[in-house]
Amino acid sequence: MNQEIEGKVVLITGGSTGIGAETARLLAARGAKVAIAARRKDKLDEVVTGIADQGGTARAYALDVTDKHQVEAVVAAIVADFGQLDVLVNNAGLMPIRPMAEVNTDEWDAMIDVNLKGTLYGIAAALPRFLGQGSGHIINLSSVAGIKVFAPGGTVYSGTKFAVSAISEGLRQEVGDKVRVTSIEPGAVESDLKFTTSGTATDSVMDFYKLAIPASAVARAIAFAIEQPAEVDVNAIVIRPTAQQF
Repeated sequence: MNQEIEGKVVLITGGSTGIGAETARLLAARGAKVAIAARRKDKLDEVVTGIADQGGTARAYALDVTDKHQVEAVVAAIVADFGQLDVLVNNAGLMPIRPMAEVNTDEWDAMIDVNLKGTLYGIAAALPRFLGQGSGHIINLSSVAGIKVFAPGGTVYSGTKFAVSAISEGLRQEVGDKVRVTSIEPGAVESDLKFTTSGTATDSVMDFYKLAIPASAVARAIAFAIEQPAEVDVNAIVIRPTAQQF
């Protein structure tokens, strides 16, 4: 258990697999009450069952982060179920890698909707509650592609992640006296994210991910940010494989 984590209610979007699921398991093991949300309810239920089997507390909520009304409804349901919300982890994301010359606007729209709007909708639902209670923590999953443009192929993805990093820093400046804000910026991490790439870039993406670190490494970084004393705000963490140059 950790006294700065124990008892906190944490919402993790994209919580059915990868970074989201590993973060849920780790925080629950350290005494948090975990709410995981994603579109695949069956996968969420598997994570919740595993946490419960280890003596932890978790609940699953079906959620499409691109629907702001669903996001608000899920946050309201979590507050009703647990009595509070202390931490929001905006983790849901897509990463279809493709040269811009192929002009796949459907993929562009999807990345903007999930990576950017989904993050904003989470903030919109949680922030008023955090400000009202005078405390809270918003953790946004950006990427190393949010600090250096990932091109060719990842230009639009980088655009969404640069935006997440900028929003995180701007939000910190606006509300940092009451609400902590952290941007997590991972490199290659073993998760389902790589499977959102199709077409001409598939082989190069799969090759790149051969050096990926486990999702549990990012979960520990998220836990590190949460477990700091209330007066300490970890603003950004860059975490990547030692072999990754980008």
